[in-house]
Amino acid sequence: MKSIFRPSLVALGIIGLSSLTACNDFLTVEPTATDTPETVFSTVTGAYNSVIGAYAPLAGDASYGNRISGYFPYDSEDFLNSPTGDDAGEGRRGIARYNSAVTNADVRNAWNALYRGIGRANVCIKYIPEMELYNTPGAAGYEEVRRLHGEALTLRAQYFFELVRNWGDVPAPFEATETGQDFNIPRVDRNIIFDRLLADLDLAAKLVPWRSTAGAANERITKGAVKALRARVALYRAGFYFDPKTSRVERAADYRKFYDTVRVECRELMAMRGEHTLNTSFEEPFRSIAEYRRDAANEIVFQVAMGGTVNAGSTDSKLGYFNGPRTAISGGTQTQGAIVVQPTYFYAFDPTDTRRDVTIAPYTVDASSRRVPANLITAYDGKFRREWSSNAAVRNSAAQSMGYNWPLIRFSDVLLMFAEAENEALNGPSTDAQAALREVRARAYGSATLPAMPGSYTDFRDAIIRERNLEFGGEGIRKYDLMRWNLLGAKFQEIKNTLRAWTNATTPNLNIPTYMYYITQTVPGPLVAVNSYYGPSPTSNPPSGQTRVNWRNSITEARIADIAASYVDARQLLPIPAESRNTNPLLTQNPSYAQ
Repeated sequence: MKSIFRPSLVALGIIGLSSLTACNDFLTVEPTATDTPETVFSTVTGAYNSVIGAYAPLAGDASYGNRISGYFPYDSEDFLNSPTGDDAGEGRRGIARYNSAVTNADVRNAWNALYRGIGRANVCIKYIPEMELYNTPGAAGYEEVRRLHGEALTLRAQYFFELVRNWGDVPAPFEATETGQDFNIPRVDRNIIFDRLLADLDLAAKLVPWRSTAGAANERITKGAVKALRARVALYRAGFYFDPKTSRVERAADYRKFYDTVRVECRELMAMRGEHTLNTSFEEPFRSIAEYRRDAANEIVFQVAMGGTVNAGSTDSKLGYFNGPRTAISGGTQTQGAIVVQPTYFYAFDPTDTRRDVTIAPYTVDASSRRVPANLITAYDGKFRREWSSNAAVRNSAAQSMGYNWPLIRFSDVLLMFAEAENEALNGPSTDAQAALREVRARAYGSATLPAMPGSYTDFRDAIIRERNLEFGGEGIRKYDLMRWNLLGAKFQEIKNTLRAWTNATTPNLNIPTYMYYITQTVPGPLVAVNSYYGPSPTSNPPSGQTRVNWRNSITEARIADIAASYVDARQLLPIPAESRNTNPLLTQNPSYAQ
């Protein structure tokens, strides 16, 4: 859509605000420019441009354009990142194998990007409420500057939320920094930070309008995004976490009360179906991303807008290049296809679940746009496919940046957060909780029979754990869900045990084919399997017109051992970057990393 919001393209916002913030790299003061805060925040335009500058660090390689969306969430139960070695602790493989070095540049750059966003938001949060317009109801611009304040509060909350779920306790500068102040500040308990975010988001929800009254349709934050983020923060506040102070997995004594916050926020959002609801098609939100438009039902409640500039690593995303099915592009090269499926995840789906073939793409795309079948351990994540792009010039070029937005929260997450919180708060599912789960399932299964609806606390909790796995694969959610349930380590062991059983030829009742046979494509079209994914396969060579690929027998012990190879509970958290610790003597390191 032509009115789509691209913060990276609003140069005035980035340039104007960079002169005021003190967080380009974490707590490093930038040179003072000629524009003073009083000048910049004397007009609605100045305030708007400054808030747009606070949006900007969401995009780009160091943030949700690649590292936070494509590196940090893996390895997990759904997908793996580049499962061949650990890069000796550096790069994406070091992160994926839970063996990141304290000098890992990808970790450092993401840390700096998030604090850069906090610094820019802090300036807006300080100066916008001091504007005369802010306290002049009825004046032209009054509603807009209050909205801008709410957006800045929400942006800061998102940046802090991402820091906490990846690093745990972190320094928490909630005030705009000034030249000459002491920037050596210690880490703050993650629960104290979350409590502040919940209060900030409660205020932001009163300032930001609903989508339908926000003006031009774009990716700016609206009330639905604020409420959904507040529910998500509360859900994490209620969950388990690795505490670097005790070196144990902990849960706050008062955790139960936060489920009430989740219930309230989600229920209010669920009542506003004219603002956000489920699409009838599970594929639609991801097609809309590839077609550079809003999805039909506004199911994507909160998303990161990318710059849409080819090969702009600082403002765009590598979705569709770094991940998605490996695709031949201009000059004889290919996209990376770095995110590949956990074989057990493919078989977590019921055969009638329509989400599987959207979430997983078991093929590559050749130079003639034909689909070439992949084996089980090289099937790719499927929600961000280069071949879906409606921009042929970009799709057929060697561009690494595709302009694909990153969805932070979808409406199905609101439904499932509500269902989970109801079950936890009431010690069993309410009829409303069951209805929310049923709504997500009904779309997934279409006309097929739905799984039985559980009625007990334990069975419903297990159903939610399973449903979130199936619904959000490849969206950077599963690892963090397992962390807050204290299931991550156990899940990795379960996956390895299952795969070893699959490779044992004597395992009884194993209805997973040794090989898969497909119709060989001569022209572009859907991938057509000859045999079933859920039964034994022929062992003969394929006849003319068919292609055979290794399926179950593509799984090797080396591949199994590589999954989260260095995982221990302490490695749920990333290392505090050595560079930041070198400049701040109060900044302690997370356990299990070099001190």
